Amino acid sequence: MSELEPRESMDYDVVIVGGGPAGLSAAIRLKQINPDFTVVVVEKGSEVGAHILSGVVIDPVGLDKLLPDWREDPTRPLTVEVHEDQFRFLTETGAFKLPNALMPPLLNNHGNFVGSLANVCRWLAVKAEELGVEIYPGFAAAEVLYGDKGEVLGVATGDMGVGRDGKPKDSFTRGMELRGKYTFFAEGARGSLSKQIIAKYGLDSGKEPQKYGIGIKELWQIDPAKHHPGLVQHSFGWPLDAHTGGGSFLYHIEDNQVAVGFVLHLNYKNPTLSPFDEFQRWKQHPSVRDTFVGGKRIAYGARALTEGGWQSAPKVAFPGGTLLGCAAGFINVPRIKGTHNAMLSGIEAAEAAAQALAAGRAHDELSAYDSGWRDGPIGKDLKPVRNAKPLWSKYGTYIGMSLAGFDMWTNTLGFSLFGTLGHGKPDYATLKLLSEVTPIAYPKPDGVISFDKLSSVFLSNTNHEEDQPIHLRLKDPNIPIEKNLPLYGEPARLYCPAGVYEVVYGDEATKADPRFVINAQNCVHCKTCDIKDPAQNITWTTPEGGGGPNYPNM
Repeated sequence: MSELEPRESMDYDVVIVGGGPAGLSAAIRLKQINPDFTVVVVEKGSEVGAHILSGVVIDPVGLDKLLPDWREDPTRPLTVEVHEDQFRFLTETGAFKLPNALMPPLLNNHGNFVGSLANVCRWLAVKAEELGVEIYPGFAAAEVLYGDKGEVLGVATGDMGVGRDGKPKDSFTRGMELRGKYTFFAEGARGSLSKQIIAKYGLDSGKEPQKYGIGIKELWQIDPAKHHPGLVQHSFGWPLDAHTGGGSFLYHIEDNQVAVGFVLHLNYKNPTLSPFDEFQRWKQHPSVRDTFVGGKRIAYGARALTEGGWQSAPKVAFPGGTLLGCAAGFINVPRIKGTHNAMLSGIEAAEAAAQALAAGRAHDELSAYDSGWRDGPIGKDLKPVRNAKPLWSKYGTYIGMSLAGFDMWTNTLGFSLFGTLGHGKPDYATLKLLSEVTPIAYPKPDGVISFDKLSSVFLSNTNHEEDQPIHLRLKDPNIPIEKNLPLYGEPARLYCPAGVYEVVYGDEATKADPRFVINAQNCVHCKTCDIKDPAQNITWTTPEGGGGPNYPNM
């Protein structure tokens, strides 16, 4: 691989990495401002939307700003408006509905829409292409290109047709260089290139550690008699203990379908906890189970999400580029929403880049975008809820959530008694030792309401070319067995929602000769391993373009 031919290159005004709501909004806005701008979007999924997963309840503020007439479009992907909002606290056998009047106004979902974010992105892609944006799905941006002064010049897509041994196969195709005057990184939470950019430029210097959650989602077709389009339900409490943050969502969307999911904060402490199994256990709750009886599970997926918010958001501009959306950490955790801010960030970055391009600038820092978001709509959305996550993490579900609610109420009046709280440890540093916890025993799935990981991965339509280098890379291959296994029980086998990681024994009875196995072909690209591994030994890198899940309408 050391004597490869040079890559071909293509030049653009703006290169955008990621075909999600942030990247596509930026592309559309650039073309709205100046149709002559050359704009390209590179997307690692096999098609736009293939890797998109979200709840999703969408605040339409971003859509309204980008495409004000979207509600009149007969092809619009969002048609179901929220008409009922429910919040519940669960015990092991009961459920208590919280009065909506007690909930901070910030959490009100009326006027929002439920549906499929994947379909929203497919619709936005059509709008972008109609304006002349070039979109290349199935090509993973694998490398950042830098200039002599350290500025970002663009990205290179990964080589295709490389064997497991690292050598070119007969099908080998060299990657392309996509060079731009500005490059936008809209990869979502914990994007592989965004992670490198943040480290290279120290964009997180002086900020709180970024915090994460894992969201696991299923799509069900349910009995029409149980379907209530526009009903939005959120719950917290059981099956999680008072010191483990997270909760569930159940959204009644169109066509007798419900989107159901579980978000677990990745600062959990018990290494025997399995986010996937907590979700499956939650579906068996007496107040939840009946929704699925007589129905059919039709899709499954998982994705990490950023939860640090206001105090963890890095500097978002650097020489030659910007971070957009979840790559910048713009999710509003209490609202469980990030799409609106992703779209707004794309719009704001596009406007800053358009101004720079019109002035003949290139490869410098778009300081207007970096300095403007905190005083704009994104900042006004994130600042009032900035203490919800740290209060919950510090004081637990009962006291912490009560204090968070109080703080959000006072923030509606323009002040906070807490100021701005810190998050403490990064998520990888929160696990207790195996000897310090009570192991969690999970019931076996019944195959009707609850399921195992492998049958779930099958529904995600995940596929990777097996004869390629493993994209989940260990810095030290000895750490899983020599360190993580005795100290933590090797938590990768549990926190991964796709059965990628296993500990296999030469003698199962005596647990002798343990071996760490990576089933990379199962990976749904959630990035949890890159975040939660206590030794920070796993690095998620891009596999061949087009690999991974193929979500139909998640």
